[in-house]
Amino acid sequence: MISADVMLKTIVGHFLGDRDAYMTTGLPGINSCIPDRVIVSDIGNSPLPGELPINQLQIEMLKARKGARKRSEIPNEVLQALNNGKIETVNLVEWLAIDMPVLLRNVLTEVGWEDKIDRLHGETLTLKDEGITKRLKGIGEAIFHSWEECENRSAFFEALANHPSDYVRAWAAYAVAADKRPSLPERLQAMHRFAADQNMSVRECAWDSLRPYLVENLEKSFELLVPWVKDTDSNIRRCAVEATRPCGVWCKHIPALKETPEPALTILEFVRSDPSNYVQRSVANWLNDASKSRPDWVMNVCKRWQEESPTKETHWIVKHAIRTLRNKGLCT
Repeated sequence: MISADVMLKTIVGHFLGDRDAYMTTGLPGINSCIPDRVIVSDIGNSPLPGELPINQLQIEMLKARKGARKRSEIPNEVLQALNNGKIETVNLVEWLAIDMPVLLRNVLTEVGWEDKIDRLHGETLTLKDEGITKRLKGIGEAIFHSWEECENRSAFFEALANHPSDYVRAWAAYAVAADKRPSLPERLQAMHRFAADQNMSVRECAWDSLRPYLVENLEKSFELLVPWVKDTDSNIRRCAVEATRPCGVWCKHIPALKETPEPALTILEFVRSDPSNYVQRSVANWLNDASKSRPDWVMNVCKRWQEESPTKETHWIVKHAIRTLRNKGLCT
């Protein structure tokens, strides 16, 4: 059985239609060009004995790598760069290999938060037996409570939110989620940057951070998400759909939408013929979720969509939306 934490990255391939390609490359079409000997030293410090300093050119060369198939195949220089926050992950193997406490210590040193290192590092150690998702959320929450005590918290947040490491940007997203005070419109505005992130792992954390707050008032949430499904960025459109899926893959279900999915048409109608396959998959998965509890509703929606929107995009969505129903022999 695949754990929820592994699912957080493996679903990338599911949504993109090429799980193996993402798992192994992450950057299709780009050949590995890692130098033979690049060892990354601690951020901001002189090289340690036996290490060579890293410059920006070498970092760019590391960014153009292919992802390793196994943890043991990750080059030392890549793993050190990941743990120092110099580069972001390109696949699941790298994502699972990062030493979170080490990365946190290095990042806090980099941004000038040395006085918080022992406290936050200690909190990460208490989470060591938890899954990766819970550790990400736990560190995000700890960071939020720590920066509440600081005068320069805005600058610190920006340093994390714009950090080269996708892990660190995910911490920033979960730090936003840890703040219970913002209204839903304010929360959506704050999370927009993470929903649009270039890295899939950060985008997954974005919708996961929004989901608990959207559930509190679904009718209002769907209204506020209309601008999101009309956004020119496919990542934003997909986030709005994914955050409200009745079941989802690695998150809590939304019983209200399993029983009464109709309110979701407020946003789904806008993306029933979306040009992005990334969004199409999310819409199809949304309907497939609903088909497990409301097959009649899903069949009616799909029939109407095909009549009103006879496009290849809508056809693709419908075909994948009814896959569970088709497997059960309820439709053809």
